[in-house]
Amino acid sequence: MITRIVKLHFAAEHVHDFLSYFDTINQVVTTFPGCQGMRLMQDRKNPCIVFTYSMWESEEALESYRTSPIFQEIWPKIKYWFDQQADAWTVNTYFDGFENLH
Repeated sequence: MITRIVKLHFAAEHVHDFLSYFDTINQVVTTFPGCQGMRLMQDRKNPCIVFTYSMWESEEALESYRTSPIFQEIWPKIKYWFDQQADAWTVNTYFDGFENLH
């Protein structure tokens, strides 16, 4: 399992556009084959900064999503609203203290 963290920085006038659009596509992403779940988080001090946190079965599953027609539709649309280039990390989990919260 891998985790993908993406930091998106939107122009202030497009934050609402993104959040509204996200509400229409979030289930498409979370139900994509190989996706184990996703969170969208917004910075408390700067609401123009948004993070996606998604978990994938494998690097291949993530790459399958990134080359899919769905991603090819989503990314250009939201990229237009960026104020800065996105930053992205694909990481392995070293420790997961959330597992014990059940």
